[in-house]
Amino acid sequence: MLKIFISSILLIFVYNCSKQINYSGKILNDENLKNINFDNKENLLKNLGNPSFIDPVSNKYFYFSEKEVKNSVFSKKINYSYIFVFDFNNQDQIISSKVYDLKNNKDIELIKEETNSDVVKRGLLERMFGGIGPQKEIATTP
Repeated sequence: MLKIFISSILLIFVYNCSKQINYSGKILNDENLKNINFDNKENLLKNLGNPSFIDPVSNKYFYFSEKEVKNSVFSKKINYSYIFVFDFNNQDQIISSKVYDLKNNKDIELIKEETNSDVVKRGLLERMFGGIGPQKEIATTP
């Protein structure tokens, strides 16, 4: 019994000492990070692949990439965390590109605007099904 206990403690100790690298989003190498100046949507998709998110309203592509290194349970470090935003015109040419460094949150400003919505006022179930919630009186004819 003592051998099993000591073996499990050693196994946990060795596991915690091993280095783990976790990627979230797109796995980008140094070549991808150095050359992100693309001309059009076709070159962008060829080099970076499908985006993490597509905004159909404003015609923007978003790419998220993060690399985290864990040396133990208590020691983790984020090497980089980026969001790349590409804006297109009607001819699929890139008209602007921005890089947001999420590790340095100084680049990001939060907007305090709110979107008005009837869903919140009426309730989600009432909006979906229509018959739920307070009933309106229907005029009857004699």
